[in-house]
Order: sequence, then C-alpha cells, then structure tokens
Amino acid sequence: MSVGRTVKNRTQEIKGRISEVLGRVTRNRKLERKGKAERVSGNLRQAGEKARRAFRR
Repeated sequence: MSVGRTVKNRTQEIKGRISEVLGRVTRNRKLERKGKAERVSGNLRQAGEKARRAFRR
C-alpha cells in the first residue's frame, strides 16, 4: 500500500467523521449522512488496499 493512498484514504475517513459529528451537533441530517458516506468510503478503500497488498505476496 503506497503511503500516498493510505494518507488519502485516512484523510477521507477523518473528514467524514468530522462532517458526521458536525451534522449530529447541528441536527443537519444531510451533512450527517454525507459524512457517514465519506467515512465508510474511506474505510472501504483502505480495506481494498489491504486486500490488494495481501494478494500481491
């Protein structure tokens, strides 16, 4: 897994967490859903990279 991809995926996950919490605090469901989707997307990309790396060996 390249460092650039790892950082990008992790950043997306953190950004999603922040958006999700902000949505909860402000009671903005649209922002909360968008944040959750971003967080999940970042997690899935990280999992995909880990799986790709496992099969390369």
